[in-house]
Amino acid sequence: MASDENPFTNLQEQIDDAASYLPSTVNDDVLTRLKHPERVLETNLTVDMDDGSLETFTAYRSQFNGDRGPYKGGVRYHPDVSRDEVKALSGWMAYKCAVVDVPYGGAKGGIVVDPGEYSAAELERLTRSFAEEIRPLVGEDRDIPAPDVNTGQREMNWIKSTYETLERTTAPGVVTGKSIENGGSEGRVEATGRSVMLAARELFDYLDTPVDDATVAVQGYGNAGSVAAELIADLGATVVAVSDSSGGIHDADGLDPRAVKEFKNDTGTVSDYAGSENITNEDLLTLDVDLLVPAALENAVDGDLAADVQADAIVEAANGPLTPDADDVFQARDVPVIPDILANAGGVTVSYFEWVQNRQRFYWSEERVNDELETVIVDAFDDLVEAAETLDLPSFRVAAYVVAIQRVVDAYTGNGNWP
Repeated sequence: MASDENPFTNLQEQIDDAASYLPSTVNDDVLTRLKHPERVLETNLTVDMDDGSLETFTAYRSQFNGDRGPYKGGVRYHPDVSRDEVKALSGWMAYKCAVVDVPYGGAKGGIVVDPGEYSAAELERLTRSFAEEIRPLVGEDRDIPAPDVNTGQREMNWIKSTYETLERTTAPGVVTGKSIENGGSEGRVEATGRSVMLAARELFDYLDTPVDDATVAVQGYGNAGSVAAELIADLGATVVAVSDSSGGIHDADGLDPRAVKEFKNDTGTVSDYAGSENITNEDLLTLDVDLLVPAALENAVDGDLAADVQADAIVEAANGPLTPDADDVFQARDVPVIPDILANAGGVTVSYFEWVQNRQRFYWSEERVNDELETVIVDAFDDLVEAAETLDLPSFRVAAYVVAIQRVVDAYTGNGNWP
């Protein structure tokens, strides 16, 4: 079962693990700065409900680091959103952008809400209230929100509309992940799952293991998990298990990921899919497969559960799905883990492409978007391998943070520090 460890503490531990491998010229004071957000907004949003009552929601926006460019990060709607969670997620975003060399800093926002309990009109009022509250912080060159858990094109369109109305301007680049009609990019919806597939493909090639012989389990069947499953299956791999928050399904002969997604769209769950066996999320995480893709929420695998994980390789589609203790277990067993800050970086990479298109008012084809994304992810994977082998690093996660932290440090020292 998922761990209740503090995700912000986990982020700081990951940075500390990598710091010992950085050049001695990177001093401890700079590293301390890079372990904390620059600012965190906590606000209470009071919103009209459909029945005429008022309800108050707690919301956050964390801006972690802006040394390499505007802050960038999603907005999630979930009852478990917390201050430490958005701080951690904003930090992971800062280093994610650095590891794929996208010129952004890191940010993350969230509202403590279960969106399934509210009407579309109530969610629109909530979203517009949040957009009004963060308006002084965001902008095309300041901080650019995007979708995350339980948000999508609809919510980004609302944020964009609110910002443009209040600022009396046209600024499509103030958010990314918008609908195509509102300035969105081709290929954005599939981008996170596509980068997971690319990372998996590159990993199997690096391990000299044929991906078309691989068995795959995907925990979490939202956008990232389902797209990753579909595209990995297109490589010839066999997806034998998938799950969502209600449970999972298993078929040793293989599932059709697209048919399962249609079933979930129709029923709201993957459970009871025809011809499959219902299993728990923990069962899925411990299946004997070639590749495990954790694509749900953070802390899905802690040290205790990691001891029972039988997968030969792991590619993280979710943010922070493995705790540091789990990482230690996999490192001791030589199980390769491609970390979230590379594997799921397709979302922010194509968000960057969307932002570039918005600024230029010139839009790309889906083929160009996918080709550009593949170049970014493959180059970033090669940088990870080079760092891991050249510096004799203990894991790909440490390699990712060494590469990312060094890039942020270089930007910070190049900018200089002034009061």
